[in-house]
Amino acid sequence: MKKHIITILFCMVSPVCALFAQNSSTSNTIEEMRLKLNEDGSHYIKWTFLNQIWFRYNDSNPGTTVVGEPADQTFDIGLRRTRIQFFGQITDHVFFYTQFGQNNFNFLSQNAGNRKLQVFFHDALGEYKVWKTNDKLKIGGGLTIANGLSRFSQPSVSTIMTMDVPVFAQATVDQTDEFSRKLSLYARGQLGKFDYRVVLSDPFPITTNGQTLPPIGPSATFAQVGHHKQYQGFFMYNFFDAETHTTPYMTGTYLGKKKVFNIEAGFITQKNATWTSSDGGVTTDYHNMNLWSVALYYDAPVNSEKGTALSAYAGYYNLDYGTDYLRYNGIMNPANGINNGPYAGSQGNAFPMFGTGKVIYTQVGYLLKKDLFGDMGTLMPYASLMSGDYDRLSDGMNVLDAGVNWLIKGHTSKLTLDYQSRPVYESQGQDLVKASTKGQVVLQYQVSF
Repeated sequence: MKKHIITILFCMVSPVCALFAQNSSTSNTIEEMRLKLNEDGSHYIKWTFLNQIWFRYNDSNPGTTVVGEPADQTFDIGLRRTRIQFFGQITDHVFFYTQFGQNNFNFLSQNAGNRKLQVFFHDALGEYKVWKTNDKLKIGGGLTIANGLSRFSQPSVSTIMTMDVPVFAQATVDQTDEFSRKLSLYARGQLGKFDYRVVLSDPFPITTNGQTLPPIGPSATFAQVGHHKQYQGFFMYNFFDAETHTTPYMTGTYLGKKKVFNIEAGFITQKNATWTSSDGGVTTDYHNMNLWSVALYYDAPVNSEKGTALSAYAGYYNLDYGTDYLRYNGIMNPANGINNGPYAGSQGNAFPMFGTGKVIYTQVGYLLKKDLFGDMGTLMPYASLMSGDYDRLSDGMNVLDAGVNWLIKGHTSKLTLDYQSRPVYESQGQDLVKASTKGQVVLQYQVSF
């Protein structure tokens, strides 16, 4: 044990640790940052790294300002995600997982007025595998992304097919959770072709999310009084290959390395999660949050010899946050102010991402032949559509993304070029009516290991 501790400390501060990950048959090929703790490698600890860099041009929503100046367009450079993972199976039964990093770091990023205070623990969990020879039942707890609702509520962001995940599926992100993570007790496992996870979460109060809280009004917002546990579940039937089950994260695309076809369903429920008032807070009504979804997921080779593959997802989401709940959100928003905006937070690249109503989300991508560019990889074009029918909006909402991945070395080194078209709404009395569309173009470079 003492020897292992010394080795771990050395690995954390020196590139020489890569030597531990060398392929036994090819001395100059590094497979992964992994250290065996026993002879057959079933006990191990592992490090991974992820960095997603964005170069973005955005056509701003009407009235947008940046640091006090009007801005019809913006160009910014940012780190969408920077993460370090450290995890391992340290006995036949005991697994641990930690993740440390930051999100949405651009020129506007700050925490309490200090741009240096962005990094935090995303995950810190311990898990007990009940039977060492199978994955029928794992019981875990801690700060974790193990969630209900859908696979995109707990996505493996290094393996996603589209440039970014459909964030609306991370239903309470940075409201009553920590970037979709919660303090939870969970059970998960695989029973034959059936995959399940059930979760009891202790959500954070909205008063600790570090943002200016909205006043109580006729449209639901997260309640600032009271505290209730959250119950979640996600269930999946695998018709072909079973999905990867090491961590609670769910793979975006296997790039033809598996044949996967699933039917999926999930839910999140919480008592008195939101509130409203028709008289400025003199009287208060509380609302339960009930969210559920059903979906199909397909990811499989088309021609194994050529390396081509198809990935597709189609999901229906029924979302009830309470009366007329609506939340604008702009991913790594390049603007921080708005003049005469239709809704709070509607500046920059924001759109009504979350709301009470219904959403259909679909994505499809095609992996071209593996040697398209020889040693320089191949391409995977894709498209996705989020189509929302929210109660608070007079018109439906469609957000379209289309792009292409240049998989230089799979997910380890890839460039993604993405165009997004989003709706713009304006206020007409009490109604939010679609007025136009705006777009953004993002070039992302991802390196992961």
